[in-house]
Amino acid sequence: MSEINYIKHLNNAFLKIEQDNRLNPSHVSLYMALFKLWNSNRFVEVFYIFRDEVMQCSKIGSKTTYHRCIRDLNNWNYISYLPSHNPFKGSQIRLTNFGTSTGQVVDSHRTNIGTSSGQALVSNININKHIINKNKGAQPQNENEVIAFFKKEKSTKKEAQMFFNHYEGIDWKISGKATITNWKATARKWILKANELKPPKAHDHNQDNLKVSKDKNYSEPL
Repeated sequence: MSEINYIKHLNNAFLKIEQDNRLNPSHVSLYMALFKLWNSNRFVEVFYIFRDEVMQCSKIGSKTTYHRCIRDLNNWNYISYLPSHNPFKGSQIRLTNFGTSTGQVVDSHRTNIGTSSGQALVSNININKHIINKNKGAQPQNENEVIAFFKKEKSTKKEAQMFFNHYEGIDWKISGKATITNWKATARKWILKANELKPPKAHDHNQDNLKVSKDKNYSEPL
């Protein structure tokens, strides 16, 4: 693949976006989401995307807007878009390279830490650290793992499912901002909170709560 100078690429892309009156905020948001995914894929020439993931990243809530914007970006040569029309197979994306091959370079086959100019490069080491950290209990592998953990903590399957569905729906973030770094710690807090909210046990129906004698004489004044 060709080398990508992502700083020059973004500078030139922003300049082009600024001068292009055809673009609206949805176009820009979608382009930046695609750039983020391109970055995550280490700037390979062609990568795959899934509509729901890109819509969430770009904060585009309408499928109609999404498809219109991605077609526009393709027609206006910001990207090359090859839809798969298969929900189980991602569509192919290629971003037009607006940068050059000199300066700060990011290449999927390079492991350089820096250059003679003092500019730091994104490396395999940093990416591997990110993968390792992500796997250290940040998120459960699946719902069954959550259910097993809740049972171990003397909680219920229903609470486990509620916990999993809640945080899965908000991308495992707290208050929609900070990403959870230890889901088990968050689950323990959930269980404690759930126990606090449990209603008190109902009294035995056979218990005489008012301690009233069954043979009380109700003709006597109180």
